[in-house]
Amino acid sequence: MPIEGATLLFLVLAGIVLFFIFLYFVPVNLWITAIFSGVRVGLFDLVFMRIRKVPPRVVVDSLITATKAGLQISSNELETHYLAGGNVPNVIRALISADKANINLSFKQATAIDLAGRDVFQAVQISVNPKVITTPKVAAVAADGIQLIAVARVTVRASIAQLVGGAGEDTILARVGEGIVSSIGSAKSHKEVLESPDKISKLVLSRGLDAGTAFEILSIDIADVDVGANIGAKLQIDQASADLKVAEARAEERRAMAVALEQEMKAKAQEARAKVIEAEAEVPKALSDAFRSGNLGVMDYYKMQNVQADTGMRQAIAGSGQPNMPKKEG
Repeated sequence: MPIEGATLLFLVLAGIVLFFIFLYFVPVNLWITAIFSGVRVGLFDLVFMRIRKVPPRVVVDSLITATKAGLQISSNELETHYLAGGNVPNVIRALISADKANINLSFKQATAIDLAGRDVFQAVQISVNPKVITTPKVAAVAADGIQLIAVARVTVRASIAQLVGGAGEDTILARVGEGIVSSIGSAKSHKEVLESPDKISKLVLSRGLDAGTAFEILSIDIADVDVGANIGAKLQIDQASADLKVAEARAEERRAMAVALEQEMKAKAQEARAKVIEAEAEVPKALSDAFRSGNLGVMDYYKMQNVQADTGMRQAIAGSGQPNMPKKEG
């Protein structure tokens, strides 16, 4: 008897395990729910989904939601999208939202957007309710040299057709910033920009900055414009400082050349004095030779001395220098 009781208990437990395994691979309750919801899904289709590692509840619940919303989608399409790595419930929500908002969005487009890594449901929401993007502070300089710092708010709407392959918000912000810099730079005076900031938004908006992006720009509004530094004056000061340094360098170069020339002239003067002294040293020798040869007499020598003394006296009286009195030889 004890052996028969253990066998019976084992059979009961095995039956329970097999029953749960059967319910796991054959979701009868899910199949019944689909039938009562008006969704035609075969019981074997659910079993095959389980074998292919596709959650039947995700597919069935999405089919029920789509059917109740009036969308015609097959289970094979949802299963294929799931196996491709897509978010099936998010795609169904996006399709329902687009249908209610009269936005042309096909199942193929929705799955392509989802597989591209974008939130297709959020894209539909942005398409229905436009999004406002605030640009960072953009600094630009007007023609008069005054810097202006502007902040813009860009209202965008998602472009369903450009979501796959289209540029994102960063590109929109970069293009708007570039347009603001260009428009401020083309203004003759910063006062023109402060008086009519809407000219910036109109000019930027007319350039078609949303081309090739996943958004459509609805409006560009200048939220704030602040006056920055006087860049033109700073540039002039820097230029004047640079010119002053160049002039100082050139003046120093000319001074150095003048000093070098002065030193050179001093050297030449010393050289000339040396030659004069050397020539004066030859005078006594010449006088001696003249005395020996008889070309110069004693009286002639004294006359020359008197002439030199008279010349020195005249120069002293005129104040042109000290008298150059000849030295008497002993």
